[in-house]
Amino acid sequence: MRRFAGIDEPYCSYDNAAVLLQSIPYDGTSTWGKGADRGFSAFLEALENMELYDIETDSEAYRHGVHILPDISESRSPEHVFEAVYKKTTELLATGKYLTFFGGEHSVSIGVIKAFYEKYENLTVLQLDAHADLRDSYGGTPYNHACAVHDASRNANLVQVGIRSADSSEMQYLNRQQCYFAEDIYGDESWMEKSIAQMTERVYLTIDLDAFDPSIMPATGTPEPGGLLWNPTIKYLRKVFEAKTVVGFDITEFAPLEGQHAPQFLVAKLYYKLLSYKFKYNG
Repeated sequence: MRRFAGIDEPYCSYDNAAVLLQSIPYDGTSTWGKGADRGFSAFLEALENMELYDIETDSEAYRHGVHILPDISESRSPEHVFEAVYKKTTELLATGKYLTFFGGEHSVSIGVIKAFYEKYENLTVLQLDAHADLRDSYGGTPYNHACAVHDASRNANLVQVGIRSADSSEMQYLNRQQCYFAEDIYGDESWMEKSIAQMTERVYLTIDLDAFDPSIMPATGTPEPGGLLWNPTIKYLRKVFEAKTVVGFDITEFAPLEGQHAPQFLVAKLYYKLLSYKFKYNG
């Protein structure tokens, strides 16, 4: 059994864990930089070298228990991956535990999000991303990473943050009132409260790590300049957890770079911050 952050048995067993961590190491539709299928092991390595006391929330979230599930290893086709992820997420939602997911590329979120919006009526999907990901199909499939939130835009209340790259074909699906382009929010925080006011009570959070600026997160397949920085981002995420019920989240598109440890530590810290906020503000 893989142990979260090297924690002792009582905190990582399934029965004692309030949180389930599901890895989906699929990298089949990424179109440039590869390696997101290797992200989970690097993430776990960083966790084992991270302090588990969170100063900001004065808490140790791991004490609520985090159990790492066996990987969803399906990789035959984007369609097969979607079906496997959707089915597994639907099953996991019945457990009553808090569900967290780790990619893989962003296409893995499509099946997760579908299962969540089917369970939670009037769900908001909050997307942190460099790319709009609103294509209805790409590379011959609607289950491509470039289509990661198209289905969510049709079936949930989608709020997008950090976007700075899109294709013209996506504009017909983009809600400009609820899309916060990176260039428009730089140096300003008024957008935070505005975007939160547009959310329903329940929020599912999907984070493509290329939302962050490449200066702090170069380890992703398609890094875009002009991205989000650490302190404003976690301030925003804290506000979201304070105001809304975040019912689950995923982190995707981490492609480790040999010899660079800072990106994997950022990912580990981000995941743990989200758990710290969940237990501090959502109970």
